[in-house]
Amino acid sequence: MISFKQKKILITGATGGIGYSLVKKFNELEGTVLATGTNNEKLDKLKKEFPNINVLKFDISQHDKIEEFIENVNSQLVGIDVLINNAGINLDNLSLRMKEDEWKKVIDINLTSTFYLCKYSLKKMLKNKYGRIVNITSIVGHTGNLGQANYSASKGAIISMSKSLAIEYAKKNITVNCVSPGFIQSKMTDNIVESIKAVLTSKIPMSRLGTGEDVSNSVAFLCSDYASYITGETIHVNGGMYMA
Repeated sequence: MISFKQKKILITGATGGIGYSLVKKFNELEGTVLATGTNNEKLDKLKKEFPNINVLKFDISQHDKIEEFIENVNSQLVGIDVLINNAGINLDNLSLRMKEDEWKKVIDINLTSTFYLCKYSLKKMLKNKYGRIVNITSIVGHTGNLGQANYSASKGAIISMSKSLAIEYAKKNITVNCVSPGFIQSKMTDNIVESIKAVLTSKIPMSRLGTGEDVSNSVAFLCSDYASYITGETIHVNGGMYMA
């Protein structure tokens, strides 16, 4: 059975749908969890539901403060064993209409922030001679998508970056992997009219949307000892919609 007892786990983007499932999963598996996001109200709600976890508000777009943030996390948890980079944004637009700010903001938050979170967490993991990093990407990082040149670029780049980090730290007992979700059920997808949802699910061989738990199960596996010989890889959680 997978257990994260005595393991210190940092989860970014913890207040969203997948983030919630990640917090729930690692709390159930006895990990010492620190959940971060930008919304105090949602963080407080998360803390009430899972009293054992730690919460800390932080905006990962503040690149110059990420090193200090990791120091704070390291102090609170007394170490960082697992980093799960789940936070991200999308600002969709057709390429000819995409504003410079829409491009830069998505790249800065999804890609650059993820790099800095990895960089400063890796310093802590190297001291412990142990670490697990999982970066949440997206099916569109492999396939592209209409109106998502910025988002697709950021997610595709995370995959390449993760492979480079995996090579650099493989000998240090640190693994770096990705989980690439397809269409996952969320509050947003719940509001989609049934006719459009039917068209969407028709493109998925399993004929259903995924769940946050489908994603968190794969993340937990990659962070566990069962995956100690897996690094630089991407697990696709998409119901067969894309097969690498």
